[in-house]
Amino acid sequence: MERIAINSYIDHTILKPETTKDQVIQVCNEAKQYQFAAVCVNPCFTALVASCLKGSRVKTGAAIGFPLGCTTTEVKVFETKDAIKKGATEIDVVMNVGTLKSGDTGLVEKEIAAVVEAARGKATVKVILEICLLTKDEIVTACKIAQKAGADFVKTSTGFNVAGATVEHVALMRQIVGKNMGVKASGGIKSYHDAIEMIKAGANRIGTSAGVKIIQEQEAQGK
Repeated sequence: MERIAINSYIDHTILKPETTKDQVIQVCNEAKQYQFAAVCVNPCFTALVASCLKGSRVKTGAAIGFPLGCTTTEVKVFETKDAIKKGATEIDVVMNVGTLKSGDTGLVEKEIAAVVEAARGKATVKVILEICLLTKDEIVTACKIAQKAGADFVKTSTGFNVAGATVEHVALMRQIVGKNMGVKASGGIKSYHDAIEMIKAGANRIGTSAGVKIIQEQEAQGK
């Protein structure tokens, strides 16, 4: 297999509630060192990350409605606008799973579209589906809704639920959204092998807190 510049796929992530300022700064420094795609944090750290990454090519990502997705549309829109104001150029928003499972697909679409509109021209929007809570049919429906609502990516997981990304689900998501929409695999991706398998399945972003380890494994294998 041709060498993959895997660093350009990685959203270097630090989202645990006990995360400290110093840990966020360390993650930003690692992201700059390895030229990752983005750093993804909880909104309270958005301004800090944007400041740390200023002048680099690494993007600032904020997690919205995280991790449950159960805040109101108005709150998600406010969070999005606030994060962008503080320097975010990527928005990872959690879909309301319960609303989808209730069959209210119109409301799900309306909410995602509202976030997309709030970010228009300012930030990329990735919709977190939380696939471990969905049936195959619901994953298909969620992908189609996110696409129709104008989102830039569909994303597998928050990493805070019962399971994360699987190769099978990434492949399904890529099949549904086609070539013109992004697919982000996240949740439980801890090794170079894991990341490569997700990329082969169709992911063009990898959300992980193990970005440095993944790059070191790639270098050790000479790939």
